[in-house]
Amino acid sequence: MPPERPPLRRRIRPRRTAALAAVTVLTLTVSTSAGTGHLTGGFTAGGSIALARSAALGPCLINGPVAVLMGEGIPTSPGYARSTGTVRALTLMVDFSDAPGKGSALDRYGEFFPQTQRWFHTGSYGRLDYRPETPIKRWLRMPKPFKAYGIERGAPFDPGYRTLVKDIVAAADPTVDFRAYDILNVLVTPNAGPSALDTVLSVTFAGNTEAPVADGVPVSNASFVYSRQDDGSGSYTETGYRVLPHENSHTFGLPDLYTQEGGSAVGHWDIMSEDWGADNDLLGWHKWKLGWLDDTQVRCAVAPGTAEYTLTPLARPGGDKLVFVPTGAGAGYALELRTRDGNDSAVCRPGILIYKVDAGIDTGNGPITVYDSQRDSGGCTRSPNVHAELSDAPFTPGESFKDPRLGVTVRVAGVDLTGNHQVYVTRR
Repeated sequence: MPPERPPLRRRIRPRRTAALAAVTVLTLTVSTSAGTGHLTGGFTAGGSIALARSAALGPCLINGPVAVLMGEGIPTSPGYARSTGTVRALTLMVDFSDAPGKGSALDRYGEFFPQTQRWFHTGSYGRLDYRPETPIKRWLRMPKPFKAYGIERGAPFDPGYRTLVKDIVAAADPTVDFRAYDILNVLVTPNAGPSALDTVLSVTFAGNTEAPVADGVPVSNASFVYSRQDDGSGSYTETGYRVLPHENSHTFGLPDLYTQEGGSAVGHWDIMSEDWGADNDLLGWHKWKLGWLDDTQVRCAVAPGTAEYTLTPLARPGGDKLVFVPTGAGAGYALELRTRDGNDSAVCRPGILIYKVDAGIDTGNGPITVYDSQRDSGGCTRSPNVHAELSDAPFTPGESFKDPRLGVTVRVAGVDLTGNHQVYVTRR
């Protein structure tokens, strides 16, 4: 078993900051046990085994050092929840004597569902059948006041968190068979703890077999959501749910793409970077990692010389979605076509998104970097809480990306009547 990651500190959000990502604080231990997939994980993404057998894609199956516990490598390390097929999400709403739930618990549930369910169905092309279940339809009152747990850092398995999880299990266990579920969602009453405008406490821990046990299984692969991500723009009913698919994607093994200093190297091109504001999708690399793209939809540009590829919009089912240009055993460039469709409601400049994936960089330290075709332009979006500068990052016909040091050039040549883009990749 790899060593447990030390807690990552949460990022403090200045009040009503417009274009920063919501922060997830994460502590995890990756389990190497096979398991059954119910809360304890087991093996991950539905496409991992098939990917390992694809000789043509071998050079593109990059991976990082063992010490990188939540990296961008493919296949994903064991221990996370499966990300294809039916995933049952046990969802509990909890409150406290010093923070009693306002309104009904089902109102809190309704802030996230069925929106989260639809988001996963759309983004996975129907490959993830996400089923939220809430067998306890009332607030689950904890035996201690919220302040007594000392939940401040959002770091799982510190003494306060361990006590909270044990109390949740004790309160729910007479009704709930924890063995029947794949992931756990705990929706805390929003009046417990600080506003998300000041401090984001929402947190996920995944694959940790040292978690408190319920019905004989560790309560791993669990997401906790605290206050409402409401920026005051009046869009909460449409966008506030998005913290949950961000958190749940951690249980499938996806890392945070923002940096601990508060920067954004990816902008609004992936929900693991920004989950505030307008809807957005996952990067094509993440869709492949989760088993939502087939091997046949990925092209590995490993040979020297020039090769031509035709990419179809990422949001549409079918067709080639991703070209990967490996630059070593642990990194490479990814190309995909992003359009305003599906989960991508904020796209204001459709085109070929080019980004670097580095499997040797930890979650929260910037494992992916998007390259901006329009540097210092200020971007093209006016959507609130969207990283504006990178909003016009995609390359359009006639534009090129070059890395002279590694001898890689990408040229976007044209677009056909259906919107597919033709690209040429040249490498030394």
